[in-house]
Amino acid sequence: MTVAVLYGGKSGEHEVSLVSATSVVRAVNRTVHKIVLIGIAKNGVWYVQDESELERVLGDDKAVLSINCKVENTVYVVPGGGAHAAAGTDVYVGGAGSEGAAGACSASGAAGALKRGDGSAIDADIVFPVLHGTYGEDGLVQGLLEMAELPYCGNGAESSALAMDKEKTKTVWQAKNLPIVPFVCICSGEYADKSALKEKLDGAERRFAYPMFVKPCSAGSSVGASKARNRAELENAVAQAFVWDEKILIETCIDAREIECSVTGDSVNVQSIRSYTLGEIAPSHDFYDYEAKYTDPAGARLLIPAPLEKEQSQKIKQLAEKAYAVLDCSGLARVDFFVDKKTGDLYLNEINTMPGFTSISMFPKMCAHAGLKYSDLIELLLQQGLERFKRRRSLKTSR
Repeated sequence: MTVAVLYGGKSGEHEVSLVSATSVVRAVNRTVHKIVLIGIAKNGVWYVQDESELERVLGDDKAVLSINCKVENTVYVVPGGGAHAAAGTDVYVGGAGSEGAAGACSASGAAGALKRGDGSAIDADIVFPVLHGTYGEDGLVQGLLEMAELPYCGNGAESSALAMDKEKTKTVWQAKNLPIVPFVCICSGEYADKSALKEKLDGAERRFAYPMFVKPCSAGSSVGASKARNRAELENAVAQAFVWDEKILIETCIDAREIECSVTGDSVNVQSIRSYTLGEIAPSHDFYDYEAKYTDPAGARLLIPAPLEKEQSQKIKQLAEKAYAVLDCSGLARVDFFVDKKTGDLYLNEINTMPGFTSISMFPKMCAHAGLKYSDLIELLLQQGLERFKRRRSLKTSR
């Protein structure tokens, strides 16, 4: 099976994706799978990579994937392009003037869904989007792959979009009586209106004591997030968050432990949903910010398993599975919690549908502690992606 690993992206987490995707390609079972690399540049253009790029990272343990932006290797996604293969027919995909050089593509892959600029097909049976943040984790790429009728790993377009928007996620969880961190949401229109902004900030101060956390609604890896200890810092934090998004959250600060839970499975079959060993983040910074996560080696201690009582661990895992299911997640997600240090109360913080995915990231490490090796985790996601594609393909779309 040919796996197209999609990485990079038009996102503040572009560099994180390069590292995650590097770990994925090293762990894919290459005795049964072929790998095709497709990098997305920071401007959003897709480029298929030469075989030499794969050989480079496989031959050097310290190497990280890069993106060679050759114009001739630009990738075009063809809506409906995978329908030919799904129907069990070969499809001719010759470029202009090729005179049959391209020939017929195998019906086993989604022939015609991905093409180079010259019209030649890029063979891919399934896409593994190792993309973090906007234009990758937010449902946009997933929707494009759905339109192209290409199988892919991970969450679908709807659940990806919902989980990426922290305000919408919290609203759904709250409607299902799941415990969330209290918040105030500000939209860009309110930010542009001085009186509306003042009313929102005054309301936040009435509801919450300082310090408060401010974060973009649709960004990950703590990009644009900051802690405010007074009104001046709050106003500055709000301005910084709006650099990254059109909608932001202000949250009350809870003196809490940060607990994470890996979850896999498909919400249409709740029996397939599984949670794994819990982990705890013990940051050395004021909070678990971008630097603590990615640039400071001493930014945090990662504790696996999290030192919790058995009963409390079980309660968190059950809540993680429920939070995952109500958002219709599939494939994988990391569900993050706050545990109040004084009361022990649990709060859902957020959910990440493509968490950091290096071999030493929390998600795969928590899975590995529970017995699911990194390479087996990747294989599980590939199989679940194919199964979902087959199931959705069986549904009628016309009368």
